[in-house]
Amino acid sequence: MPKSLEVNDGSQITIPLRNLIAIIVFVAAMVTGYFATTERIMLLENHMEIMDVHVRQNSEFRVRWPRGELGALPDDAEQNMRLDYVEEHLEQLEMMCGH
Repeated sequence: MPKSLEVNDGSQITIPLRNLIAIIVFVAAMVTGYFATTERIMLLENHMEIMDVHVRQNSEFRVRWPRGELGALPDDAEQNMRLDYVEEHLEQLEMMCGH
């Protein structure tokens, strides 16, 4: 007949030290891996949110810039002034030539 296994608060378990160390190292590696993975996931989610903000801003810019709702660049203003100047002189030349 097999011996009965009695478990109580005075029971002792023996395990080779080599196996105990291996279990501790394995658990430490798993905990480290878990935290590294969750950190990476949070980092990627943060980058995704930042990219989403940039995409929305770019979409808004793409729609509003051609309408002139966001103003004009200083170069655009200078170019417009030069075009106005050229148009005025062209009108004066046309008047002088009689066209």
